[in-house]
Amino acid sequence: MTKPVGSKCNLDCSYCFYLEKERLYGEPGNMRMKPEVLEAYVRDYIAAQPGPHVSFAWQGGEPTLLGVAFFREAVRLQEVYAQGKTIENAFQTNGVLLDDEWAEFFAKHHFLVGLSIDGPAHLHDTYRVDKGGKPTFDRVMVGLQVLKKHGVEFNTLTTVHRKNSVQPLEVYRFLREIGSGYIQFIPIVERSVPNPGEKDLWLVAPPDDADPGTLDAQVTPWSVRPAEFGEFLSRIFDEWVQRDVGKVFVQQFDAALANWTGNPAGVCVFSENCGRALAIEHNGDIYSCDHYVYPRYNLGNLMNTSLAAMVDSPEQRAFGQAKSATLPRYCRECPVKFACHGECPKHRFLRTPQGEAGLNYLCAGYKKFFAHIDSPMRTMGALLSMNQAPAYIMQTPRSQWLPSRFERGAR
Repeated sequence: MTKPVGSKCNLDCSYCFYLEKERLYGEPGNMRMKPEVLEAYVRDYIAAQPGPHVSFAWQGGEPTLLGVAFFREAVRLQEVYAQGKTIENAFQTNGVLLDDEWAEFFAKHHFLVGLSIDGPAHLHDTYRVDKGGKPTFDRVMVGLQVLKKHGVEFNTLTTVHRKNSVQPLEVYRFLREIGSGYIQFIPIVERSVPNPGEKDLWLVAPPDDADPGTLDAQVTPWSVRPAEFGEFLSRIFDEWVQRDVGKVFVQQFDAALANWTGNPAGVCVFSENCGRALAIEHNGDIYSCDHYVYPRYNLGNLMNTSLAAMVDSPEQRAFGQAKSATLPRYCRECPVKFACHGECPKHRFLRTPQGEAGLNYLCAGYKKFFAHIDSPMRTMGALLSMNQAPAYIMQTPRSQWLPSRFERGAR
């Protein structure tokens, strides 16, 4: 995940965990990837890929702040160092600065654009405001229309927070109506401390050590509640499975079907282990994950060490394997472990009923959701085993669905 502008952004979203990362660098106003870092990154990243396809993911902060010229140069460098490989680009943006020049560039070079939008205006504008505290929804919608005008392929990223989590169908129907065929729902879970800790960061680091500064950490008031997140996913799934299978793709549902059928989940949070999704900062610093951009997770700098060496380093391998190795017994014995795998380690700051550390904050919500979808997931898995499309479930009476293993008497 490439952060060529670091955490610099033109918005001031209340829940953003990345904005304060400016404090990790001495010159927060000059967070722009230098030409020599960009070239080294493109060259090394392509060379490190074992297969014929290479996917770049450009994020931020807000990458449009760099201007189109920066990404024209990135594409030129990709062509220089492609070595016969197919190059793909994904670009995550808040959409506020999108115009015809951006859209023409994206269309010409086949960029997949991820648009951050949290639902209709009254939900989106709750937390997604600009530096002056003004709402951004109308500007995002203008950006979306520009993308559509130029035929740019796009998907949507929606954060699920305290406000929109209680309006699941309103959010889902809105995203469907604006033409999003690929939807990502990202739960907002952050903790803060009364007194800033490491490098004066207000939000605390993930709970993988005995740092006493996290003992008084409190979940932020905009974080989603576990039960509401489970209900959010369940209600959307109920509508999706009746009318949108094969037409609208929701990341959590795709990952669930993969896990139900014994295939790779395709997303790190629902995989048994992690550690392959590193983050690169504007100056070439490499971190274990974009949620772990803290000094103790810095693996080195691209200008001094190769990407391949860092991703395969003992430190990074241990980081990824810790996801399964540190699961408490309560999770290891859970009937939905195969679907959840403890979710993101960043969220594991609760204790189990037996008092063991490492329970995921969202556990109750995920248990509810995964139990809720067991019957239709088993049915879609059976359809796949018969070489039929999962979408056929929409034509299958519920009485013919396979029974849920979580219903009383079901096997």
